[in-house]
Amino acid sequence: MTDAPAATSAAKSIAKASKKRAMLDPQRPSWATLMMFLLPAISLLIVFRLAPIAISIGGSFTSQSLLGETTFHGLGNYDTLFSDEGFWNSVRVTLLFNIIINPLQIFVAFIMALLVFAPGRFLTFFRVSFFLPMTMSTALVAVMWNLLFDPNLGLVNSILAQTPLGRQGFFFDEDQALGAMIWISTWKGAGYYMIFLLAGLFRISEELYEAAHVDGASPWQQLRLITLPQMKRTFLFVFVADTTVNLLFFAPVYIITRGGPNGTTDTLMYRAYESSFTFVDWGRALSLSCILLALVVLVAAAQMLFFKPGEGE
Repeated sequence: MTDAPAATSAAKSIAKASKKRAMLDPQRPSWATLMMFLLPAISLLIVFRLAPIAISIGGSFTSQSLLGETTFHGLGNYDTLFSDEGFWNSVRVTLLFNIIINPLQIFVAFIMALLVFAPGRFLTFFRVSFFLPMTMSTALVAVMWNLLFDPNLGLVNSILAQTPLGRQGFFFDEDQALGAMIWISTWKGAGYYMIFLLAGLFRISEELYEAAHVDGASPWQQLRLITLPQMKRTFLFVFVADTTVNLLFFAPVYIITRGGPNGTTDTLMYRAYESSFTFVDWGRALSLSCILLALVVLVAAAQMLFFKPGEGE
């Protein structure tokens, strides 16, 4: 009998502790509550992402008559594409463009990030200057560089005319047109990727550099043994994002060269546009879009392959 009051008191203490724990650690929301908050985002994703992809894939297996009648065409659009030399030229141009510009943009962006990483005078000015081209629209950048590279009246050729190099064709030269595209795209996009790389540099612990300095490591050794390994995830993210954007490179080609001269800047994205809005061949255009989608998915798969838990930063 004497244990009853003690047991009652203990039970009350346990109840109070449970109530306090419940207040500090509230019950997890139900599945219905989670779906209620996720439904708007999921709906927008379905309407503006998944549905257009599904429509594009389905439309790539159809063809349209002159009267606008849509009929099932099977793999006919893909057979026509794969037997077209112009398509394979676009594949070659797109891959060559990406093979050159992706490492170039990342390298330039990393050099810019290193230049503005360490504190110094006019640091904010240089950061803004490097990022400024990204704030300009792609169309404006294309028009500006088209005027600067004009063979007759352009500022760049006016300067080159006073040197042994002489005037250059740039966008009108088969050997230089793709290189000029790579230049203007790098000029515009490097500052954007510099921001991500700069954020990655700030994430590296200062203690690592202090320990390396005490051990007598040179700046080059610190860069090679500390900075680059610690930036691995950031580099991979930037590479995947950069490749995805450049696979869909279109606006400067449309504004300046229209795929020329002689198909040297005829990217897959421009060929898809041309098929749909110039030749009104929607099936062919959607087939090209699906091929581009497959290339983007391959890049995303590479991202999932390299971004593994437990890897070094």
